[in-house]
Amino acid sequence: MKRKKAELRLGNGRVLEGWSFGYDGPATGEVVFSTSMVGYPESLTDPSFQGQILCVSYPLVGNYGTPDMSTGLDGLSLRAESERIHVRGLVIADYSENYSHWDAVESLGDWLKREQVPGISGIDTRALTRMIREEGVMPGEIVIDGCHSEEAACGRRENPENLVSQVSCQEVLHYGKGSKRVVLLDCGVKHNILRCLVSRGIEVLRVPWDYDFTGMDYDGLFLSNGPGDPAVCTETIAHLRKALEGDRPVFGVCLGSQLMALAAGAKTFKLPYGHRSHNQPVRRVGTDRCYITSQNHGYAVDPTTLPAGWEPFFVNLNDGTNEGIRHLSKPFFATQFHPEASGGPVDTEFLFDDFLSLL
Repeated sequence: MKRKKAELRLGNGRVLEGWSFGYDGPATGEVVFSTSMVGYPESLTDPSFQGQILCVSYPLVGNYGTPDMSTGLDGLSLRAESERIHVRGLVIADYSENYSHWDAVESLGDWLKREQVPGISGIDTRALTRMIREEGVMPGEIVIDGCHSEEAACGRRENPENLVSQVSCQEVLHYGKGSKRVVLLDCGVKHNILRCLVSRGIEVLRVPWDYDFTGMDYDGLFLSNGPGDPAVCTETIAHLRKALEGDRPVFGVCLGSQLMALAAGAKTFKLPYGHRSHNQPVRRVGTDRCYITSQNHGYAVDPTTLPAGWEPFFVNLNDGTNEGIRHLSKPFFATQFHPEASGGPVDTEFLFDDFLSLL
């Protein structure tokens, strides 16, 4: 394989040299890391990675290729978590050009080229991960053969846009059939959330992030995951605040947990380097019950700002940050982790059943 030289230029001034194995074009974004050992097709298509350059700390990537990314009759991807790759770029240590898996249809590099996403290999990703842990996430740029992006040339270091608006659906979409109807507020929903609801015999109406759903006829409301700072979703927060005045069940996941907290009157803050992996331990508050969870977020709820009537639901056992909230008397609850996983453990998928039991 003929390789082109590539560089990862970081906001702290460091330059890491490697080789291009994906699309031979530049990219800018916030550099983050994930410690997941498998599941790169699911991670790359997770809308929560919109606007970010992903560093995978596990050293071997690409060895099982990529599966068929086509969609089924319901419009949902059969193997991925959305219709396309959402990361701005991929940073790995060792790229496996030769792949082997019964479900693979092409290499990781070919997939990245087809979706015009650059990849850089030959990077000491564990050293980069330690750097981010010590200094925090930072802007970065992937440069292929000295070719810069227009954003970097203009001095743009971070993306100020509303990332949620870039990944949400643009119209109301309908999935499944059932006696109960759930409105799903799409801030960048992973397809496995939709699968988990539809497989339980629920009718799902997927609405855009800023859609005023408050006048709709529904039995429950689901708040999806998504990228970026939840505070920029002012329209969403205003609609949620009105919904929380009622009594219909509400379940939020990831960004949905942060949005629920903001609508209730609490505050959120940015984590130094976030939680992005399949091995995050959490404990249910008030019990000794612990779970291993899949996570992908850069912001968290400040539990000390929760108003009267609300309490923490789960807590992260690594750093003590909030992993969910719930209302003391109304059927409202949310988790910072992903109970639908994909990839990752399915220890907490029972929370979907808890939500549906409230409908």
